Amino acid sequence: MSNKVLNQEPLLRITKRDGMPKLRAWGIRGIAVILSLIVSAAVIFLIVKMNPLKVYATMVSGAFGSSRKSWITVRDTMMLLCVGIALAPAFKMKFWNIGAEGQILVGGVATAACMIYLQSLPTWLLFVVIILASIAAGALWALLPALFKAKYNTNETLFTLMMNYVAIQLTSYFVALWENPYGSNTVGIINKATNRGWFPSIFGKQYLLNVIIVAVLAVGMYIYLKKSKHGYEITVVGDSENTARYAGISVKKVIIRTMLISGAICGISGFLAVSGASHTISASTAGGRGFTAIIVAWLAKFNTITMFVISLLLVFLEKGANAIASMYHLNDYASKMITGIILFFILGSEFFINYKLIVRAKENKEGK
Repeated sequence: MSNKVLNQEPLLRITKRDGMPKLRAWGIRGIAVILSLIVSAAVIFLIVKMNPLKVYATMVSGAFGSSRKSWITVRDTMMLLCVGIALAPAFKMKFWNIGAEGQILVGGVATAACMIYLQSLPTWLLFVVIILASIAAGALWALLPALFKAKYNTNETLFTLMMNYVAIQLTSYFVALWENPYGSNTVGIINKATNRGWFPSIFGKQYLLNVIIVAVLAVGMYIYLKKSKHGYEITVVGDSENTARYAGISVKKVIIRTMLISGAICGISGFLAVSGASHTISASTAGGRGFTAIIVAWLAKFNTITMFVISLLLVFLEKGANAIASMYHLNDYASKMITGIILFFILGSEFFINYKLIVRAKENKEGK
């Protein structure tokens, strides 16, 4: 190679890896977590002059310090996982559904409406109606951007994002309609006296039904994406719409069908949040899970089984940050700094898993 050509090459080049063994990839992620803990420890000591090991112990205690805390952590993990499951098929199709937050809210509103207006129904029938209503609400909310994308090729990112704000205002309207007591601007605990529409305890565990429902969804979605014809079509459309059309796949049909599924599972998330956890509805019921689940789905590469581990890590970090802030009287910025550092390293590790850096070779004496 001539000197002229060699000098034109950049010092560093980034190329995409053809593939990396799973064991090595998880090793890189493990190293990233260890490095993040070391950096976080240094930040903790420099800023607040505390023993980092005690801070980490507080994080573990905040998430798993008691049976109740452990079950709340598991409950929140499964709720986040449920949203990640909902986003997986849409994201694998490269339909960027940023509207999960709104789809969760409309599913929650449908659940709350059934609990308020249909509480005279038999318990089994009430749950059937609630589930169907939440699924329908979430699916219909996702259908509108899917139709516009399929027919007019609109920008689904902006469309679904704007739908979130509409859902927030719609939820605020119903909160004002159902506020209890009057003038409180909150719905309060729905059916507190009768527990109608609340998830029953199973084996004495209040949130076990939440876990069972999401576990079934996770396994079902894994099989759907990996083993079914629909899952294959989603993969082909995500790789190349032109290739999908050449193979005889109806891209419009796949987009609409996949978004109906995605929205329906988000509606189930709203059902879990209202009927299975808080037993109330507000504009903050989704709790930002629609956006956090994007990280879950992306890091897991749409593998719903791997999503559980990532969801557990994110919820653990959230609970741990809250425990640090409470015990050491720190503000949210200081406690959440640790969460940010750990996430930064984990997300950064994905770069080295998917890409590699190539340094320009030095010239030898012959200029080759």
